[in-house]
Amino acid sequence: MADFSLTTVFVVPKDEAIASTGNTQDLTAGKVGFFKSDYAVATAGNIAASPYFYVAQGRENTYLQGTKRSDKIKGCPSGSGCNSNVTEWYKVSGCPTAANQITDVTDFSVQCGDTLTLTLRASSSYINTLYFNGFTRSVTVQAPCCDCGSDPCVDVDTNALINQLIGKLTAQAPGINPDNISFNTFYTFENIGGTILRITGKPLTKYGQPCDIAAFPFEYDRMSFRTFVYSGPATTADFIVADSCNIVANSAITQRSSYASGQSAEIAQLEKNFYSYQAGYLKHLYRMNGYNENFESWVSNGVTYDSYYIKFNELDKSAYQWGDYIQEDSTVIISAPNASTSGIANLIENVLEAALGTLVNGNACITTTTTTSSAPTTTTTSSTTQIP
Repeated sequence: MADFSLTTVFVVPKDEAIASTGNTQDLTAGKVGFFKSDYAVATAGNIAASPYFYVAQGRENTYLQGTKRSDKIKGCPSGSGCNSNVTEWYKVSGCPTAANQITDVTDFSVQCGDTLTLTLRASSSYINTLYFNGFTRSVTVQAPCCDCGSDPCVDVDTNALINQLIGKLTAQAPGINPDNISFNTFYTFENIGGTILRITGKPLTKYGQPCDIAAFPFEYDRMSFRTFVYSGPATTADFIVADSCNIVANSAITQRSSYASGQSAEIAQLEKNFYSYQAGYLKHLYRMNGYNENFESWVSNGVTYDSYYIKFNELDKSAYQWGDYIQEDSTVIISAPNASTSGIANLIENVLEAALGTLVNGNACITTTTTTSSAPTTTTTSSTTQIP
């Protein structure tokens, strides 16, 4: 069954603690707090005893409107034995840096003089607007001949083969046409220990930020790629490549690319996206500032935010139905400076866990560790991590 959530975003200003005294009418501009059913401030010690609670924030623009406030949220801290209207709640941790994909190519099965092709296919929102089926390019090398005496079928030296592939992969694209994009635009290549060809995706270039309050400047994107190593020359007839080719090396993803989360640009975009749901009047964003006297942003540039999502039904289930089959519900998003750099997020968690029970952390940031491996001819420093 479908639902429709009315979403309200509360952004806790940088260096601003949540309200600890007073009630909703005492909130100064930007101040965020939790309040009991009698509008008195809610704390970790008293929120569970209240029949329901609100999230509220003081406004700068109070003409014909009071504080910005959520609908009624009824928790269930014990996890059972009470009638909560909350359907889910969780945290999305701020991860300002996106992880890049890392693929290791190992276990080469190539004999002397064999023809070998490596094909890479990159995809992202931006890349796919330029290239059908992703940015697909191939390099083909011929394994060197071996001085192997009476046995001409011994496998080639893997270290030499990897260096040969890297030489081709890092070469500039031929010609002067700017459309001849080289692999170096999107990847870096390393020889790890003489047995591993490590391919790492580069961070994507960001679009420029338009100076238009009604524009959507923040866009999610990530680059992923597929790797195929097969015998014979490159083929353009098979778009899936591996389906009809003789694979001669193992390609394993050791780190998947991820999206950054909690960046100030992302949270500022949420403020715009859900502005019409939380303004008393003049609900729409227009391109002239004079039309946006009620719009307020509490995001600070360069700050990473943790976000808390609370999804809940109306406390009175007989109210606000769109129809027999489409039930209206509400979502509250509370964004606060990251817990690793501010104590605000911890204060919010303490209050919400007292009201709603144990918090579910929706994600964990991918951390990258640095290792050093020695190839027979070179020493390479690289980044690795387990698949998230």
